[in-house]
Amino acid sequence: MARKIGITETVLRDAHQSLIATRMTTDEMLPALEKLDQVGYHSLECWGGATFDACLRFLDEDPWERLRIIKKHCKKTKLQMLFRGQNMLGYRHYADDVVEYFVQKSIANGVDIIRIFDALNDIRNLETAIKATKREKAHMQAAISYTTGPVFDLKYYCDYAKRLENSGADSICIKDMAGLLTPMKTYELVKALKKTVKVPIQLHSHYTSGLASMVMFKGIEAGADIIDTAMSPLALGTSHPATESMVAALAGTDYDTGLNLKQFNPLTEYFSGLREKYLKSGLLDPKLLAVDANALIYQVPGGMLSNLVSQLKQAGKENQLNDVLMEVPRVRQDSGYPPLVTPTSQIVGTQAVYNIIMGERYKMVTKEFKGMVRGEYGKTPVAIDPAFRKKIIGDEKPIDCRPADLLKPELEQLKEEAKPWTKQEEDVLTYAQFGNVAEKFFEKRRNRELGIDSDHLDLQNRVHPV
Repeated sequence: MARKIGITETVLRDAHQSLIATRMTTDEMLPALEKLDQVGYHSLECWGGATFDACLRFLDEDPWERLRIIKKHCKKTKLQMLFRGQNMLGYRHYADDVVEYFVQKSIANGVDIIRIFDALNDIRNLETAIKATKREKAHMQAAISYTTGPVFDLKYYCDYAKRLENSGADSICIKDMAGLLTPMKTYELVKALKKTVKVPIQLHSHYTSGLASMVMFKGIEAGADIIDTAMSPLALGTSHPATESMVAALAGTDYDTGLNLKQFNPLTEYFSGLREKYLKSGLLDPKLLAVDANALIYQVPGGMLSNLVSQLKQAGKENQLNDVLMEVPRVRQDSGYPPLVTPTSQIVGTQAVYNIIMGERYKMVTKEFKGMVRGEYGKTPVAIDPAFRKKIIGDEKPIDCRPADLLKPELEQLKEEAKPWTKQEEDVLTYAQFGNVAEKFFEKRRNRELGIDSDHLDLQNRVHPV
């Protein structure tokens, strides 16, 4: 039976996050926005993830203003964002009142679909964001962080999907951040999920291992309703399958997208120009465009692998990479089989490096690893052995409740702290997540309005410290 397949275009968020560390500017997006809006996509993923951090830290842009600009030029197409549950877009758990306020402001500024996920698949870390999204009447898409391991069978994923649907999910996304899905596993998983839940299923897989196009096709055959793709100049490698290629592959089949391939020509040409610019500047490393089969062998995401290599180089122990790659699954087993996605991939990977270069397992334990074992990030998919937990955290009390239950409301305090900088209500949320980085951005913004050259001041301060 014929089904029209929806396409979520990731070129404005995950594609450039995956290939050029989220450095595409709003000015670079502007010439393409109205053309993207005419295509007929299911949605444009354009905000959330690392875009917020990169705007402030590297691009000297207000992420809220970026969202408003995209909304102004994309009136027909739904805008989508990625949201890390109780972490929002930052790197710690926030109190419920801050999470609720962030969801409210995101939707008020133009977000139509919020994709919410948790690194541990701990549904308790999603509850506040889910309720807030439903309250604001936006589309709430709950994502399953896909990984492999002895506990991650079809029953695990179906049980989690059912809980997400029961909690109010309007759709469910299989989020394969490391490119670990294979075509037949995808077929089996989507088939099982379609029997379990009634809401639409969306498929998200990175091209890292070279399988994502086949993964998408088998997922669609099994019943997936929507897929994530990226415009071809910023596709493949650590990004996503190419939009144009997937549209062509599905054209004339029972899964036709209904999109006109010729309509992509000016967009392909435009983003090809940007790609050349990024290659020349060194921002786009050609290595990121290659297939990395190690992702399938070691079950380690591409970004995590480069972090491990970097850490070993700094320690002068590059020759021990294979030892570290064999240690990663052992550390993951000890710590309750966390899926390897931000921040757990960094936590597990760094601990594996320490275990190898110190010559003794857990002789040195990172603060983050200790926090994960203690329960600061939530409940791990498998219960951690009490003896191992005690070895890592000593006499500290484990956290077995929802971590955010231990946080007092903090929005009013944050508003007070951010008052010297606040020009718009949203600024408090920028400050809440990025503290010092946000303050530097606010200072530059103020100086610009006063006609002061911030870059000159920065140089002066570097030469003559005050």
